[in-house]
Amino acid sequence: MKKLAIVIAALPAATTLHAQSNVALYGLVDAGVEVVNHASATGGSVTRLTSGGQNTSRWGLRGSEDLGGGLKALFQLESGISVDTGANDTQLFRRQANVGLEGSFGRLIAGRSYTTAYDFILPFDPMGYAPAYSWATAGNATSAAASSAYGMTTAFDNLLKYQGTFGGFKLGASYGFGEVAGDSSAGRRYALGMGYAAGPFSAALTGERVNAPMSTAPQSRTTAYHLGVGWQLNNAIALKGGARHYKQEPAGGGADLRANTYWAGVNWQATPALGVTAALYFQDQRNVATTEADPKMLVLRGKYALSKRTDLYAVTAHARARNGQPVGLTRDVSPQGVTGFSDTQTGVMVGVQHRF
Repeated sequence: MKKLAIVIAALPAATTLHAQSNVALYGLVDAGVEVVNHASATGGSVTRLTSGGQNTSRWGLRGSEDLGGGLKALFQLESGISVDTGANDTQLFRRQANVGLEGSFGRLIAGRSYTTAYDFILPFDPMGYAPAYSWATAGNATSAAASSAYGMTTAFDNLLKYQGTFGGFKLGASYGFGEVAGDSSAGRRYALGMGYAAGPFSAALTGERVNAPMSTAPQSRTTAYHLGVGWQLNNAIALKGGARHYKQEPAGGGADLRANTYWAGVNWQATPALGVTAALYFQDQRNVATTEADPKMLVLRGKYALSKRTDLYAVTAHARARNGQPVGLTRDVSPQGVTGFSDTQTGVMVGVQHRF
């Protein structure tokens, strides 16, 4: 009886300990019907079902454990989904695969995750994290310089990432090991970021450097700097903008590949259910081998919330390039991209998104 009493007395403590750990299954499913013109060499249009018009479809597992003293262990595994085919859009858990610790010092994780530049700058894109009709992370789908999207590196493998918030300031750093024997600089990637928010104003500044994974040949090297700014006019209207300076130094010398990308827009919550976004993107190409395209794109999106987790959306965009160069609406690193075969391209998409 004495042993049974001890076991019963210990049950509340065991239950509390179990409650301090949690694992959640989550995800987002997004699909839309899209029509895009100038999608072939003959000038034809394409109509298709697109996975991830407003946000990339994905599912994942994340969890944490309270270690006491304000310290938590955490993990995240996340995989992208191509809703139109049901396949993984890349390898399993290619979006996120990391483990780490979080406390008053901030958060430190190891594995694969988004870069500091992505984390700090994407909130200043009026289109948010949309994979379609946004050039905030990369250039258009038909770049005059096919070797580059003129963009940021959105995620690192073999990564250590830190982020902490102190008052109105946010600090971040990410480092990706090159893991090339005998050459620690080959394949090395790193990014630094600083953010600030006070009242209606917010801003972020980041820099990143990516070395090509070569140990015996000259390395190409990419550098990108970003600035994001935001102003919340009132409860309904937010202004957002950003800029990127991109430079790629080719292996073995030669002229650098450069571009400056700018964007600005407004998010208007017209009613509790209806949100409207308007955005303009412009890319100033420099030192390209062919005639500079300097493309620009105008985007208009409406989003209607059927519930807290389900949205309907409609979006249209028009892109135009100079000097007869081809242009595409969507960034070329995205599976959603449709190559352009003209100096203009227009697209329309309507879709539905559900979060769980």
